[in-house]
Amino acid sequence: MRRYEELRKGEGGAWLSIGTYLFLASLKLIIGYLFLSQALVADGYNNAADIIVSVAVLVGLRISQKPPDHDHPYGHFRAEHIAALLASFIMAVIGLQVLLSAGTTLFANERVEAPSLITAWVAGFSAVVMLFVYRYNRKLADKINSQALKAASQDNKNDALVSIGVVIGIVGSHLHLSWIDPLMAFLIGLIICYTAWSIFKEASHSLTDGFSEEALQPFTSTVLTIDGVEDVLNIKARQVGSTIYVDVTISVMPSMTVRTSHDIADLIEKTLRDHHDVTETTVHVEPAAM
Repeated sequence: MRRYEELRKGEGGAWLSIGTYLFLASLKLIIGYLFLSQALVADGYNNAADIIVSVAVLVGLRISQKPPDHDHPYGHFRAEHIAALLASFIMAVIGLQVLLSAGTTLFANERVEAPSLITAWVAGFSAVVMLFVYRYNRKLADKINSQALKAASQDNKNDALVSIGVVIGIVGSHLHLSWIDPLMAFLIGLIICYTAWSIFKEASHSLTDGFSEEALQPFTSTVLTIDGVEDVLNIKARQVGSTIYVDVTISVMPSMTVRTSHDIADLIEKTLRDHHDVTETTVHVEPAAM
């Protein structure tokens, strides 16, 4: 099945993120502690949390590739959402720890020693690396239409922006603004918590079969272009991992034969799959009111 082959390709992006985060988290934590930059240390913990997110994406992609069985007739695609939920909880804990540490320093009103400029170079290097990882994963996610990998690529982009903020904080501390470094650490903690909330919100929305009306509109427009379809009476969709399932009720002329209406249903399935990458479509046919 093509969907399983695409999910396997997505593993490459997850492995790239894991390897990059392992390297950058270790580098930032070591340099941050050695050269006294709270912002860089916080960014290092941010990357450590991102390792968990990337592992969750990888595990989700792996489990999603399992074919349907007697207990899971629709497959295992929801594993991506469950893994994302677990990752969001762990990220929230790390974010709160960073907030507590940075907040204690920030509001203690104590003079903070300016960190070495070496930490700024490390943060700048990290920003450049993460921008390259973001571009690679975003391109791969668009190619295979993986929602999980798209979320991971957005996380890559956020990490690059965070590292740029760290550079600003460190440089600012050398301009005799000693409070900027712990302030940036505090802001990074907020970003970690916000990212955790965003991942939790999106995963829980999909697990409860949420789907926006704006996203449904293109499906409706496509179905209405098919010859023989008089109207779309009802249409529903749900995101299951990286796949989309659609249920649509159409009306056709009452005089239409069963064979013709069946061919129209097949054409709807094929058109939605080709134009919108819908994995499976269930079509219900009713006679149009005369």
